[in-house]
Amino acid sequence: MTEQPDHTFCIAPMMEWTDRHCRFFLRQISRHCLLYTEMVTAHAVLHGDRRHLLGFDPVEHPVALQLGGSDPAALAAAARIGEQTGYDEINLNLGCPSDRVQSGRFGACLMTEPATVAACVTAMARSVDVPVTVKTRVGVDDHDSYAELAAFIRMLAGCGCRTVIVHARKAFLQGLSPKENRTVPPLRYERVYRLKSDFPELEIVINGGIKTLAEVRAHLEHVDGVMLGREAYHNPWILAGVDAGFFRYSGAPPAREAVIDRMLPYIDRELNQGNALKHITRHMLGLYQGVPGARAWRRYLSEHAYRAGADSTVLLMAREAVGWKAGGETPASGEQQQHG
Repeated sequence: MTEQPDHTFCIAPMMEWTDRHCRFFLRQISRHCLLYTEMVTAHAVLHGDRRHLLGFDPVEHPVALQLGGSDPAALAAAARIGEQTGYDEINLNLGCPSDRVQSGRFGACLMTEPATVAACVTAMARSVDVPVTVKTRVGVDDHDSYAELAAFIRMLAGCGCRTVIVHARKAFLQGLSPKENRTVPPLRYERVYRLKSDFPELEIVINGGIKTLAEVRAHLEHVDGVMLGREAYHNPWILAGVDAGFFRYSGAPPAREAVIDRMLPYIDRELNQGNALKHITRHMLGLYQGVPGARAWRRYLSEHAYRAGADSTVLLMAREAVGWKAGGETPASGEQQQHG
């Protein structure tokens, strides 16, 4: 098996969010955090448009593919395709509680089927040389004791899984929406810490409710890695402190303006291939979150990126709008018309 990617700081797989455009953008801010794809079902990998589903830019490395499914043979085949495509890790989703995922018999509901999970993880681990990891919850419905969680983790370890990412909330398969499942069940960080204590040979990564780099540092006193989700998406500039703070990188983080400059050639390339600007810029709305001009940035992108023929100059004008707003000035209407 090849060397494990560094899980010290990870960006969570998020449906409809962490697509390849999002990952390329985030990579311009942090060069070392581990990125994850959206969950892709094994069936889609085997029978769908693999270029669309699995394609990524080499700059995204290190990047992991998250799969969903419950058929060992299908997952093994999909894992092999993911490895051949160039992903650094294959991750199995055992944490998503949505009705749609349950109807497909994958995600969090599989925590109640350890034998099925064992067969899936074993088949995947035997089919590839890159690491096979799991993202799971601390429990599901009434199966929420530490003893059950520890038995589940022990089973995963016996199947060849060396890294487990644990969302520190249990999942409710009925009665809560996916959004509520991310906020309503209480966080049980102490259970994840205990897993690391009881399974020191495993790499344990904690996920759930983490919003600041100070919190990340505190968690790293107890576990091997931390995974951020929506906070990193809505406030991507939090990643500017990651490389120096957690990966011993001595260089200075890029300025926001430099990140925009790095995105321009990528956008031009994507537009030349027939993709729309709005599919890229929707992931960039939070770039100026928390600083003067953030609203002007979001508003300009929202109003202009969706127009027919919109190109990379929209980002340059949005950046100017940030400067105008931060400086307390309003852009002249003639300038808006000239560049918009």
